[in-house]
Amino acid sequence: MNRKSLAPYLMLMPVIILLIIFIYGLLNGIIQSFGILKAAGLDKFSLEYYKETFKNTSLLNSIKVSLIISGVSSIIAVILGVALSYLFCRTGFVNNRAYNIFKLPILIPHIVVAALVINLFSQSGLFARLCFLLGIIDSQQEFIPMVFDENFIGVILGYVWKEMPFIVLVVATIMSNIDGNLGEAAQNLGSTPYKAFLYVTLPLCLPSIAMVFIIIFTFSFGAYELPLLLGPTFPKALPVKAYIEYTHPELAHRPYAMVLNTIMIVVTSAFTIAYHFLMKMINRKTEVRAYD
Repeated sequence: MNRKSLAPYLMLMPVIILLIIFIYGLLNGIIQSFGILKAAGLDKFSLEYYKETFKNTSLLNSIKVSLIISGVSSIIAVILGVALSYLFCRTGFVNNRAYNIFKLPILIPHIVVAALVINLFSQSGLFARLCFLLGIIDSQQEFIPMVFDENFIGVILGYVWKEMPFIVLVVATIMSNIDGNLGEAAQNLGSTPYKAFLYVTLPLCLPSIAMVFIIIFTFSFGAYELPLLLGPTFPKALPVKAYIEYTHPELAHRPYAMVLNTIMIVVTSAFTIAYHFLMKMINRKTEVRAYD
């Protein structure tokens, strides 16, 4: 074989190596979750770690907390993102250069987002000080706890602020490409702009909205930065709990961390499969419309 025929394979080698490392780490973690960890003297297959995990109230709370954080933040981000997308398309702001500024939160790291939330929404933050200066509250300690609170308000706010521009980026692009004659036809038949959006534009965008919801839900479910930096001492989000279990001084404790990681893998895999089938459905509908 000459150099030209080898070139594509050599270019793919870094990707293949990373894929092998990823698959090895994934399988190794799943195997450890069943109690097989020779470095700790564990060599017998067992389901005890899974049984103990699902009997442990603290660990079950972590799973529930992560589902709530991901679900609530994703739903709020989708509602606000769709509303802003419609507003931007109606006003023509989507074609304005200033629209690019709205995309900046997508590029900002979660550590910076955490610092921003603390500086704005903590009881020593900007809004607490403003409320105190305006006489709304008698002391800054009366400000509603939004950071390090058991309701994870600060975490949810951080995810919403980070995810909403991504939703707008996708949905506004779809809305702006929908044939305007459809909405005009609906209004000519007596429909209000609101009803035209609700019954014409929104149904056409629903597959894409569902797609971005799956993406941001899966991401926030597995991310640990914001829950770690903004969450309370108890209960811990699932990724944070998995990290704590993984760094336990006793190596024989490692399978518990791998059980939690496996749970996250199962949940994210389920949403990945849903995303795959949703994309196939969208492509099928697109092909039908193109054929028509």
